[in-house]
Amino acid sequence: MSLTLYDILGVGGVIIILIAYLFLQLEKLSVKDWRYSAVNGIGAVLILISLCFSFNLASFIIEIAWLLISLFGLYKALTMPK
Repeated sequence: MSLTLYDILGVGGVIIILIAYLFLQLEKLSVKDWRYSAVNGIGAVLILISLCFSFNLASFIIEIAWLLISLFGLYKALTMPK
């Protein structure tokens, strides 16, 4: 099996999202921290890029939702008073 650049980007996106979730569980990040939403959004974008070259509808739907929720979380984190 040979990995393409797009496979590597997709796997990188998955790793980024999983690390963000791990840091959340370890209480190293808070859901209110803008970095949590930003990292999740970046991971979703990387996975979406990989899906452009190896499309899967279910994965596309969940990554679009993940990206939109991350953007909403980022907006809240950056605009809400502390």
